[in-house]
Amino acid sequence: MSVHDDLSSVQRSLDELSRTVTRLEQQLGSGGLEVRRVRTDADHLRESLALLRASAATPDAPRRPDLVPIPDTPYDGSLWTDSDDEGLGARDRHAP
Repeated sequence: MSVHDDLSSVQRSLDELSRTVTRLEQQLGSGGLEVRRVRTDADHLRESLALLRASAATPDAPRRPDLVPIPDTPYDGSLWTDSDDEGLGARDRHAP
């Protein structure tokens, strides 16, 4: 089954859910907190499906991260003048 078929199936299920919630609202009244929560949740599902459809319609090609070339030549020693040796501290001081 394709993604389009799956999305259409979910849309049909959501349509049926919406019709059923409408019938429940008519039978139980729409004033109760529980019925309003179910209606709101069903509406959120509908909005989420619309977003999913939009993202599936325009799939982004997987992006490769930009590669940073690392030269084979040694680094300039002046880069490390004031640096600490990891775990050992500064060159002119003793480690604890």
